Amino acid sequence: MSSVPLPAPIAMPAWRRALQSRGFIALRSFAIFGALWWAAHTWNANPLQLPSPLRVADAIWELMKSGEILEHATISTSRLAIALVIATLLAVPLGFAMGLSRTLDAYVDPLVELLRPISGIAWIPLGLFIFGIGDTLPVFIMVYVAFFPLLLNTVAGVRQVDPKLVAAARTMGIHPRALLRHVIVPAALPTVMVGFRLAFAGAWAAIVAAELIGAPSGLGFAIEWNRQLLMTAKVFAFIVVIGVVGYLCDVLLRALQRRLTPWSEGTGLA
Repeated sequence: MSSVPLPAPIAMPAWRRALQSRGFIALRSFAIFGALWWAAHTWNANPLQLPSPLRVADAIWELMKSGEILEHATISTSRLAIALVIATLLAVPLGFAMGLSRTLDAYVDPLVELLRPISGIAWIPLGLFIFGIGDTLPVFIMVYVAFFPLLLNTVAGVRQVDPKLVAAARTMGIHPRALLRHVIVPAALPTVMVGFRLAFAGAWAAIVAAELIGAPSGLGFAIEWNRQLLMTAKVFAFIVVIGVVGYLCDVLLRALQRRLTPWSEGTGLA
């Protein structure tokens, strides 16, 4: 008995694929947010308290032409990059050591859980007394905020490594350094990258609070400066810039995560 051939799947039109793309869905989300913003502006009827999206867009354009946005965004992102490098150098090696050594974890974990609930903002008054106003205070606050997500996710990633992989590698006589490099690090890397994204988000949010008080430049400083001058549209413009920069950086981090850990696709980690 001859089998009946199955009908070929119908190809989805290009326009429908475009409508269902991630980028177009993001644009629709932004459009909905803009509509809600406009409705709130109309209901409030006080442009000094809540300017319209169009007025904020004009302010962004003016700030771009004057170079203020680029100047302050460059300063803030430079501080963020320095802080993330320092936090990574401190948290990732310590996280691997704690994940591999229960004894070390027993000593360090209580200190971590004691300090972790303390907000980075709570250290700003003491940081002002120690570091003064400048670049050091925002970097210190961001390092503090980024350290704990990186550390805890690194520890979790090491402990989630399949014991069978480790046992098989040891059975084959692999040196401990090679075991760490070729088995433990690749297996833990997806979770570490999730921790890095969380560290970035926390540090980027903390930089605004730190620059509001403890820095003579940066996006947080620009927000406070324009607030004192009652330039609400520019305040909102810099707030929008913070959101856009954070969103674009997270997109880049996701792409980096997929590139560094392609084996984690489909696991919910990427």
